[in-house]
Amino acid sequence: MPHDLTVFIVDDDPAVRDALGLLLGVRGYRTAMFASAEDFLAARRCDWAGCLLADIRMNGMDGLSLQARLTELGCAIPVVIVSGHGDVALARAAFKANAIDFLEKPFDDVKLLAAIEEAYARERQQRGAEQRRAGGLALLAELTPREREVMQLVVTGQHNRDIGPALGISVRTVEVHKARLMGKLGVDNVADLVRLSMLDE
Repeated sequence: MPHDLTVFIVDDDPAVRDALGLLLGVRGYRTAMFASAEDFLAARRCDWAGCLLADIRMNGMDGLSLQARLTELGCAIPVVIVSGHGDVALARAAFKANAIDFLEKPFDDVKLLAAIEEAYARERQQRGAEQRRAGGLALLAELTPREREVMQLVVTGQHNRDIGPALGISVRTVEVHKARLMGKLGVDNVADLVRLSMLDE
């Protein structure tokens, strides 16, 4: 079980919160519980990761509104919506907003755990992509202004013989800069160079 991920349970029914906390706790999941969407939003930190398990009908802000608010805030934590009533329209709305699953109470434990695991898998994938992007941007920051100029021309498909005159340098100097920048970025072909350069756009 990944210890850096948490199941955030948002439900205004204390009995449901307790039951979910017990069910998940005995299976090794770390949980955090909130009695309302407003409480969750007030406490939320940007570095929280895992899965949000939110009831669709609560006093105050409901689960779908919470899901929408998190999207507005740029928070991409995976969401599982739970409901005491099977409602096709609500289920459609939840899935259109990118919910992992829409589960009806009383819970089927197997389906609940499967939804949480799917959410965790998505979260790990998302975090991996963010880490790769941050790493790529850090590498790009190591380039000198001249290396960056050469890179920008290389990724537009220009050849060394065209880049030299465009920058007022020799073709040999272009080759040196190109070799250095590709070494710094850890790439050995233009396709990977293009992919990395696009992180800066």
